[in-house]
Amino acid sequence: MGHGFEGDERDLERSNSLPWGGRLLCDDHRDHLLASGGPAQQELDSPGTFSGLIWERRTQSLVIQTLTEDTTYVEIDVGNVGSPDVEVPFVRNLCWLNKTEFCYTWDSVAEVKISLDVNEETESECYSMSWTPVHCHVQLKDCFSMANVSWYGGASVKGQTWPINDQNATMQPFIVSDLRNNPSGFGSVLERYFLGSSGVVLLVSPEIPIQLGLDSGEQICLQSLPSMERLPLQYTVCVGHNVKAAHLEAMQQLSLHSRELPNMKTMRLPFWKLLTTVDSGPKVERELRIFSNRLKRHQLGEGVISLNEHSTTLLYDMDHDYLNSRRRGMSKRLTRDFPLVKLLNISITLSPFLGVDSTQFHTSLVDGTENYWLSIPSNSQGQMVPILSQWQGKFCVKLNLTNPAAVSWFLDRVDSLRALLGMEYILLEGAEWSALEEQALRPQSLLGDRYISLLADLASRIENTIVTAGTQSSHKPLFVRMSPLQSDWSSMGLKGIIPSLLHHTLMGYNFLIPDAVGGSLSEDLVTDEELFIRWLEIVAFLPVISFHTPPWICGEDRVLNITRRYIALHQKTVVPLIEKYAEEWQLTGHPIFRPMWWLSPSDPVTFTIDDQFLIGDEVLVAPVVEKGAVYRDIYLPDGGFQWQDSLTAQVFDGGTLLQDYPVALEEVAVFLRRS
Repeated sequence: MGHGFEGDERDLERSNSLPWGGRLLCDDHRDHLLASGGPAQQELDSPGTFSGLIWERRTQSLVIQTLTEDTTYVEIDVGNVGSPDVEVPFVRNLCWLNKTEFCYTWDSVAEVKISLDVNEETESECYSMSWTPVHCHVQLKDCFSMANVSWYGGASVKGQTWPINDQNATMQPFIVSDLRNNPSGFGSVLERYFLGSSGVVLLVSPEIPIQLGLDSGEQICLQSLPSMERLPLQYTVCVGHNVKAAHLEAMQQLSLHSRELPNMKTMRLPFWKLLTTVDSGPKVERELRIFSNRLKRHQLGEGVISLNEHSTTLLYDMDHDYLNSRRRGMSKRLTRDFPLVKLLNISITLSPFLGVDSTQFHTSLVDGTENYWLSIPSNSQGQMVPILSQWQGKFCVKLNLTNPAAVSWFLDRVDSLRALLGMEYILLEGAEWSALEEQALRPQSLLGDRYISLLADLASRIENTIVTAGTQSSHKPLFVRMSPLQSDWSSMGLKGIIPSLLHHTLMGYNFLIPDAVGGSLSEDLVTDEELFIRWLEIVAFLPVISFHTPPWICGEDRVLNITRRYIALHQKTVVPLIEKYAEEWQLTGHPIFRPMWWLSPSDPVTFTIDDQFLIGDEVLVAPVVEKGAVYRDIYLPDGGFQWQDSLTAQVFDGGTLLQDYPVALEEVAVFLRRS
């Protein structure tokens, strides 16, 4: 059931002045509920008083407009109360008397409290909306129109777009899920934050579970979950003078913690995935030796060799055999050491899962530490039974991150691995919930994205850790791995890199590892040489370059030469630039990688550009994302400055559209800002 309201004009007429100094006006079709200033622009006598909240009777919508009503920030469809054929009148309740809130109630259906906060320093105004159902059978739903507004933010999705207006998502819990298993869900990086090009921000309460749906080109809808607890629907809508101003205001509200830089050394070396299907630790060691030698032979410099979780486990088990043999006093001729492994830069993969067929799990059932795993009571005496999950095709249990002893056990395991393998980096995957866990654990406090936040806390305690999901954790010193992409030219593949980059950084996740060059979703090696090159040209300008397909497999000497060239460019030019803007991010929260509207926030042309990005305010990168193309259109944002082509040294005015600009296969169009 939705909610909405129609006016009681006699009540409106009795109280025409608003506590914020504005006016409450009535006509045949709309009621002006809140205004931060006078009813006309010429009556304003102080900055930061430019918007008003209006009730549109015809469409049953709340509308936030400028006081002159020449610009609409956002239109919110609040649906119908009760039967759509029966008008349910609303009545102002007593909270009006406290001079701080604006309240309405609908008998036996719902109540709403609306309050206005004006920030004169940032010239922004925020409307806090709190809907409460009167009984548990009322389901609250508000929808935000996409008409004439480009929206950004929310959650990563499969086939990421920028803006999100073209995305479709059925109404579902707004939580992170594994996009491999749930391709129509929300994944990777999720924040309860949406930004509109009109200068509007939507901040949804982080404490209350909600559902969210996206109707392509139409609206973003929030809906309360059906519950016996009469769950409210709470959000704040802020408006600023333009999209950048609105975003900066939102960052002020969202920045509850000081921002910490991760280990910036992570950006220096490319990551190379070790592709192997061997079944023993010694064979993993042999494969490492072979791969390391190939990197040297092809003059690809130093790199980090990445092991998947299976290879990590094989080495871990072999290490334990070695230690046990040493303890038993066996001959040194029968023991092993790992000088090669310790000499290499390697990254290992771990997860919070443990196989039910493992010795460690069976030991926990015997020694009384079964509460290390997510569990549910099996009887009235509170006997706990671990919940069965699935991970990587095997039945597993999952670490209980609310148990300090379980967290200590996991950290001890990491310390043991570091002592044995000397690994540089750890990839920590598997934070996402499964539907089975969600159902079994109700109504525990680990629901929603709480587990992801706790895993980020754990990861922050481990040096050089990479995670695969983030929510309310952008301030932590972690790198986030972006979701795997298809090995093609579509929005599910190469065309999805830049929209995903812009989404991550707008949400505050600047330190990211894009998917491997050429895409890794299918886990097959890439054979399209052009796709490999164009992909490499994009990620060379991002924080980390990673490879799934080695360049000596993808093509001939040309591919190897281009790979060497872009690795060198990344290390010598891009990394220092990112480090410079990382310091700015730490101080201000400004993204390192920026959309075109960052420099020209009132230019509508910039709102939908999804194949260019800025590094800070000084470098514009415009890669080719179309198969077979050696030309592309490039838009240079205006801001009273010029742009210089880094290759040709040609200079162009801002606000210029360069049509069919030549970009050879081996090149990327890069422009440097000139004052």
